[in-house]
Amino acid sequence: MDKRKILMTGASGYIASLMLPTMRDRFDMILADVSDTDRDGKKIDGVHIADFIDADRTKYAHLFEGVDAVIHLAFKPYIARGATSKIAPIDRFDNEHENVQMANNIYRSAYDAGVRRIAVASSNHAADWYEHSLIHDRKMDMVHPTDFPISDNFYGWAKAAYELLAYPYACGIFGRKLETVMLRIGFTRPIEAGNYLSEDSMSEQTSGGLAEFKRNLGAYISPRDITQLFTKAVEAPNIENEHGVPFVVAYGCSDNTRRFWSLETARKYLDYQPEDDTEVIHSKEIVQMITGDGTNVRGGKVGI
Repeated sequence: MDKRKILMTGASGYIASLMLPTMRDRFDMILADVSDTDRDGKKIDGVHIADFIDADRTKYAHLFEGVDAVIHLAFKPYIARGATSKIAPIDRFDNEHENVQMANNIYRSAYDAGVRRIAVASSNHAADWYEHSLIHDRKMDMVHPTDFPISDNFYGWAKAAYELLAYPYACGIFGRKLETVMLRIGFTRPIEAGNYLSEDSMSEQTSGGLAEFKRNLGAYISPRDITQLFTKAVEAPNIENEHGVPFVVAYGCSDNTRRFWSLETARKYLDYQPEDDTEVIHSKEIVQMITGDGTNVRGGKVGI
């Protein structure tokens, strides 16, 4: 049986690095990004240089030819590589607007080329207002993919815009249905518990301390689980909802005991069966966090 031909954008990025070792064997991968090196300067073999923000889609239309599915991971970060100054959150709209434009270029190129399905890296931030304002204060236990997508930042707004922008392509109003899976990816970096539990070793990435450790225990998705999720997003035989529209929004995290995002649509439409749970992976650190000497920490998913 011939391998499916898959175009992956953002192929030099971190998320791609988690999946490519497995996907290169399973699929006929076409890789594309604005650079063929990762953030550490390591060259990624086989990457086609393409700027998907460019409105002239003829420059990269050939990459979509004969493709069965597109995995869209590419995005323009608001801090360029090597930059030291940060952009204030209120000034990030223009950057995120370009990411929305890029998403439409991907959808339109896939539509024009007859691609069957797109699997897009949305983000948990597409609906992160619930987490920031309700979950952490124990006013809400679980965010569902059917909850109205609202964010308190432009990055999350752009991800929600990705989702809504794809629906016209999926519902068939333009002539055919472009099957669409939006994956709201969780926390993908390794959880090095010591950095959260020890003030002496706390890094910039773990500056939230204990509360951030507990949050990431719920939000984490392991490399093998994210690989499974995107693989099934490409291969699931039928993703049509009860209205006949092949459009799925699903959260992407491992089956963590402390998770606060529902996996209902990932399981129903994609048959996603995550294998990992941070409660097992970090069981010793969790015991230390809750019952160690001098601690006075509540259990539960997020709050401290």
